[in-house]
Order: sequence, then structure tokens, then C-alpha cells
Amino acid sequence: MARVRYGARTEAEIAATRAAGAKSPAVWSTGVVAVWESDPDVVAAVLPPPLKPAEQPLVRAVVSKVELPGYPLGAGSVAVAAVHDGVPGWYPLVMPMTHERALVGGREVFGEPKKLGEVTVERDGLVVRAALARHGIAFVEVRGAVSGPLPLPEPAGRTDFYFKFLPSVEGVGTGSGFDADPVLVHCTRLERFRALEKVTGDVVLRESMYDPVADLPVRRLVEITIGEKSTEQKGRVVERVSARDLLPYVHQRYDDPAQVLDGPPEGSA
Repeated sequence: MARVRYGARTEAEIAATRAAGAKSPAVWSTGVVAVWESDPDVVAAVLPPPLKPAEQPLVRAVVSKVELPGYPLGAGSVAVAAVHDGVPGWYPLVMPMTHERALVGGREVFGEPKKLGEVTVERDGLVVRAALARHGIAFVEVRGAVSGPLPLPEPAGRTDFYFKFLPSVEGVGTGSGFDADPVLVHCTRLERFRALEKVTGDVVLRESMYDPVADLPVRRLVEITIGEKSTEQKGRVVERVSARDLLPYVHQRYDDPAQVLDGPPEGSA
């Protein structure tokens, strides 16, 4: 009988897949990173318990082109600074990806809030433009010009916080919650740089009902950089969290049609 590709893999095939993954070469990406200070009360409002706000109400947007062999990837994120149990890190609100392969793995394994979207990183001489877009709206755009090289930082780790969960079969909207208690994941990334430059420019946030990053206004621009780096990623479950506490934040993960019933941002005309 011919091999049935939906059939069970043999132990040898599974072992070969694991071995190939362990020997994967470093994958490099070119990315634009913008960090700004926003309103403290807004940053605190988007953090599910047990995450706490960091000392500074920072927001970090990353827009990258990843050099996957034969399968180039656009990847981005918008995250706010947070602390958990004394560990500083970032809590991503949205992570646009340009293809399903990256989206599914990140969501199912780590609990990352990935969504299909458009990711643009362009450089023409010194001029740089990077953008994250979904539903035809570039809800984050970073524009500027390279103003000089920066010293390469030593390899260093950073932590991202994710909540991994499965909505209840009966539906989150009914109030039934989750199929099991959600878990909080610490994802540690070791980053190595081979190029880093400063960018002088600005960050534009556009209104989008599905990606309301515009609620995190730029009060003070901290920095914009463009660089080339490789990243090694490891995750671990640190604790189970209260389903009742997390339930009000579940809409962050999905394009919820009920969001059209939300009121406009305070202060809007």
C-alpha cells in the first residue's frame, strides 16, 4: 500500500523530525523596533491578572522580515511592559504573521496571540518604513531615516508573557469559560545581533476596531532601531491562572464581531 500521509507516523519518522529540529541553523531576521511611553492607566488596563504594570508604561512594536529558507515570513508584535512575580517582560496584545505555519505553532504551543496579517519592512538607502496591517488598515506604521550605527549588544534574554487556553466547547460568550484552567507561560528569547542602527522618525497609530492599538497613544517616543538578529526561544508554564480573572480579556485574542458594540475611545468626537 502506498504511504498514507494522514496516517500515523512511525517512531523513526518522529525521531528524525525531532533530530532535524534540534539541528536547525540560526534564522536571521531584519526588524524595526519602536518603543514609546504611553498612558499608565491604559497600559495597566490591558494586563490580565496576575500580570502587573512595569515601572514605566512602555509599548513596544516589532516589525520583522524573517529569513526562513524557502519560506520567508513577515512577523510582528505590539506589546506592553509588564512584571510577573518579580520577572520583567512584555505582554503582547497582537502578533501579526504572514502565513499560517507560524501562526498555528505559536498559538497552539505557546499561547501567543498571533493573527494572520500583513507585515511590511522596507529600506531605501537611509529611509525606513515598517508597518503592521490587518483588514486593510495599517494600524501601526513606523517611518524614519537611519541616523547612525549603534554598538552591538551582548547576547541577552528577554521574557514574553502568554496565556495559553482553550475556549469552552459551549462557548466563551455564554460565560462557561474554558475547557480547562488557563496557564501563564514565560517565553524566554535569547537574542543575538549582527547589525543595529538608530532610526530618527515617528510612529503612526491608526484606528482599527479589531486591532485597537490606537488606544495606546505615543506620549513620548523612546527609540526606533533597525537591526539584524537571530533568536532562540524556550517556553515554560509557570502557573495556572483564574479562569474568572482571565475571561474578561479573552477578546484580545480574537476578531470578535461583538466589538462593534463597544463604545468609542474616551475623548473621541
